[in-house]
Amino acid sequence: MSRGTLRRALATLIAEGALVQVRGKGTFVTSTVVEPAIAQKLTSLSEDFADHGSPLVTEVLECRLLTPPAPVAALLDSPAGLPILHLARLRSTAEGPVALLENYVRTDLAPGLEETDFTEATLFGALATRHGLHIASGRRTFSATLADVEQAALLDVSPSSPLQHLEQVTYLANGSPIEYSDVWIRSDRLRVTSLLTRH
Repeated sequence: MSRGTLRRALATLIAEGALVQVRGKGTFVTSTVVEPAIAQKLTSLSEDFADHGSPLVTEVLECRLLTPPAPVAALLDSPAGLPILHLARLRSTAEGPVALLENYVRTDLAPGLEETDFTEATLFGALATRHGLHIASGRRTFSATLADVEQAALLDVSPSSPLQHLEQVTYLANGSPIEYSDVWIRSDRLRVTSLLTRH
């Protein structure tokens, strides 16, 4: 096959939506189901979708300081009586909602974080660029759950539909916990896959 024929075939597939080109990264097969690297490494959904060529749109549902629930305060080792940032966001692709995120972040370590425009900035990015913080490690737990009425409405599924639930605590290089999050994921649009090696 000549290069000209190949270029025309690629252009046709891109126009039909079967392929997507990402500048500086390459050409990818489009899919309504994305397999992110969140089960292998400490990346964010935004980073994984961008690498896959599927940019996310973020809707900020809430961004305010509040007194954290006692279990969250304990997980974050948050000083007593100190408010923390509660950040709730809905992430969507062209196909529709993909994930509902609820983050609790220590603002004693990142003062003024609540002023960030999280429709454009990512949480990890804001912590790094605005506050000079480096997230070094994290603990993620995956489970299955059923959508409650509010989650179902936001994720555009029926109540009691199955969702993936990701629970996460992230830590700075000095071991201090900086963020706790709950993420509810539509399994029909995002599939978590682990790549394993046997020694």
